[in-house]
Amino acid sequence: MNQFTSNKSELIQVLQKIDTPTICNAIEALRNKRDLEGFLGMGIRCLLPKLGTMVGYAVTATVDSSTPDIPKDKDVWFDWPKAMEASPKPSILVFKDVGPQPLKSAHFGEVMGTIAVRLGAVGIITDGGIRDIDELFDLGFHCFAAGLVPSHGNPRILTINIPVIIDGVTIHPGDLLHGDVNGVTTIPAELASRIPDAVEKIRQSEKEFMEFVKGTEFSMEGLYERKVSH
Repeated sequence: MNQFTSNKSELIQVLQKIDTPTICNAIEALRNKRDLEGFLGMGIRCLLPKLGTMVGYAVTATVDSSTPDIPKDKDVWFDWPKAMEASPKPSILVFKDVGPQPLKSAHFGEVMGTIAVRLGAVGIITDGGIRDIDELFDLGFHCFAAGLVPSHGNPRILTINIPVIIDGVTIHPGDLLHGDVNGVTTIPAELASRIPDAVEKIRQSEKEFMEFVKGTEFSMEGLYERKVSH
């Protein structure tokens, strides 16, 4: 147990100061395993890189805006703000697009973003589209999506707070997520409090290696010893 095990807000503040690739390196080190699990690929783009690092807890939903002429269920729609209100903070919306044309859909823009910010959300991750990107930037609302579209089609929220699969990664309600210009990763709950210490070790190791590469003692033999034989 360490200081971050019981102090979640302090952990969030520390994680916000770490880039996502280093978070991924720390997870690999703690798991002692290198694979393709837990992080999203190139299909989910950071659309507002100038906003920096996003950290928060998942509020999940399935959505569809590309099936026409079906009225929205207002009660289900209202489950969305209720879920955000009840979620640990900060929260991140995770919208799984299950419609027939997810790349022509948009479930999120200025209005939804303003509601989300009011209820403690800091960003959205979706395999569909979003719009009103300038207004979302002004809100300071992080956007990770397949891309941008100008219209919203027939947006409907179908289910709230169930496990969803985004780019092959299963995200559960309450999962801790971390994203920046490089992309998004999940942070396993059992490892979260250990990430800061692992990051410090990685940074020190990388610092020493880079000093060797840039320094006067650089040699091919030394490079082999440091990067190949270990």
